[in-house]
Amino acid sequence: MSVTKALLAKAGFTEISERTNWSEAGLQRGQKYFLTRNGSSIIAFGVGGKWQPGNGISIVGAHTDSPCLRVKPVSKKTAGKGGYVQVGVETYGGGLWHTWFDRDLSVAGRIIVKEGTRFVPKLVNINKPLLRIPTLAIHLNRGSADKFEFNKETQLVPIAGLVEKALNKKSAAAEKAEKQETDDEGEAEFDAFAPVAKRHEKSLVDLIAEDANVKAEDIEDFELVLYDTQPSVLGGLNDEFVFSPRHDNLNSSFTTIKGLIESLDNLADDEGIRLAALFDHEEIGSASAQGADSNLLLAVLTRLAETQFAGAEAISPGNSTAFETFSKSFLISADMAHAIHPNYESKHESNHAPAINAGPVIKINANQRYATNSVGTVLLKTVATAARVPLQLFVVRNDSACGSTIGPILASKLGIRTLDIGSPQLSMHSIRETAGTDDIGYSVQLFKEFYRVSINKRTTITTD
Repeated sequence: MSVTKALLAKAGFTEISERTNWSEAGLQRGQKYFLTRNGSSIIAFGVGGKWQPGNGISIVGAHTDSPCLRVKPVSKKTAGKGGYVQVGVETYGGGLWHTWFDRDLSVAGRIIVKEGTRFVPKLVNINKPLLRIPTLAIHLNRGSADKFEFNKETQLVPIAGLVEKALNKKSAAAEKAEKQETDDEGEAEFDAFAPVAKRHEKSLVDLIAEDANVKAEDIEDFELVLYDTQPSVLGGLNDEFVFSPRHDNLNSSFTTIKGLIESLDNLADDEGIRLAALFDHEEIGSASAQGADSNLLLAVLTRLAETQFAGAEAISPGNSTAFETFSKSFLISADMAHAIHPNYESKHESNHAPAINAGPVIKINANQRYATNSVGTVLLKTVATAARVPLQLFVVRNDSACGSTIGPILASKLGIRTLDIGSPQLSMHSIRETAGTDDIGYSVQLFKEFYRVSINKRTTITTD
């Protein structure tokens, strides 16, 4: 999220708040703005210089989260006979958890720090190999090593160090907690539940405090997830692949924001609004205050439709234009797609086998697991043709389950014409995924063209 905000700020976007009155704040046509919710979802938009109430909005939506392991609220684990320090973790989303074994892991996320009478969020990233989930040697697992079965609660627990080493290094927070327990001169200050220093391994708390440049005893709580420290790289004989964690769905998030930014050269002549929406919590159903199933996009679109922009034609009192705007808008739901796997070709429907670096994939499902229909397909084809971007078509086999996206959720909530699309990739939900270098460029170019030509000039197809 911090990278996205930096990209937007560099491109001239101004941060605004949901808490302010946008008409009174003096929002102007021809300008660019963004807002966040909970620090994990973000909406950015450019207001066309010729925008009028009731016009349509061009929207690309994606999600920012990926399957991962999250540090438990009480993560300190009692060490076994081996004397290991371990960190308790919780699974988030539907990850390929066997790929997390024998990887160099660390932690990153948000901490809440007490500063006087205020509680302030800060971002942290322990940029070093810190944790590891070791596999069981084949010599101790004869007869069943090929299956690689494990218990996610008891055998997906990373090691962080050795108890003997940890005992020789006490944090200030831990010493303070011990002093409170042994201080007979007065009663210790009441706490509703145990402080961070007692719920988590003290050495881990020290590292977090050092990274955030705060005192360990001032950390009230945190939300930390594990990640693979190996950086993203180009790969393949001709650098045709990108080997990286979290292609699903930071790949789509990046191309969405990049396409929006690169489209801004003709914003002054646009009659519409160009909007990018990146949501949290898609991997667990989107039902949160900052997920696609929240009121976030609904609230923003309604406010934009009814905001009195400086210099724009006045909106008549009581004359709501929100539903006019919804009916004229178009939403692209951008989420990664399954590329044909060379070792499992039978898993794909024979006529719908997307190839890496052959262009974005339009995802279609008769049971509305994807929101695409023929009208949306034709509209996107006109965009892709103008941008000289090839498109592919995908449906899942009838004998296979179909995943879903934010597309159907937003389409049903908003009534906006919606299409599902995504770049093809391999190893979706693995800790290390594979996508195509050309497909990143294709997506940026497609979204750029989608934004540059006003949706108000594209809606030549009508089903009303």
